[in-house]
Amino acid sequence: FATDSGIAYSVLAGYPVGPSDEEYVLVNNKCQCVTVTSKFVPSQENPQEEVLERNIRIIVPLKARENISDPLSPLRTTFVYRLSELCKNCEPIEIDLGGAIHQAQQGNSCEEPQTCYTYDRNECYSSPVPLLYHGEVMQVPAALTPDSCFAQ
Repeated sequence: FATDSGIAYSVLAGYPVGPSDEEYVLVNNKCQCVTVTSKFVPSQENPQEEVLERNIRIIVPLKARENISDPLSPLRTTFVYRLSELCKNCEPIEIDLGGAIHQAQQGNSCEEPQTCYTYDRNECYSSPVPLLYHGEVMQVPAALTPDSCFAQ
């Protein structure tokens, strides 16, 4: 993990992993293959008390490309994970200001594009491929994630 300041402070709301499971998912980033969960466990010093335990699961995709939309780009050798970026909440919310409803951004630096290490199945990715048509070679976009690119 790399953090800009070394310390990441965040207030996160989570959702339970299962109906009877006490573990809560705080971050589920499909773009960078990271899941952060938390749960209360008995303290090692005092089993009568519970402490909050956070678990970070990172799946490093083998043969990931520097540019995931270009199958010919070089293999990625560096993966950077910043907890502060993973935990930022960029979902817009509606707030009432003086009787008028406004859309507000919940996180900072949400305009910056996120580096994806694998395909996010909710996004459509394409790559140009050469196609010979009537003796002329044309570059035609081909869907790399067809399920996300075409309606059912």
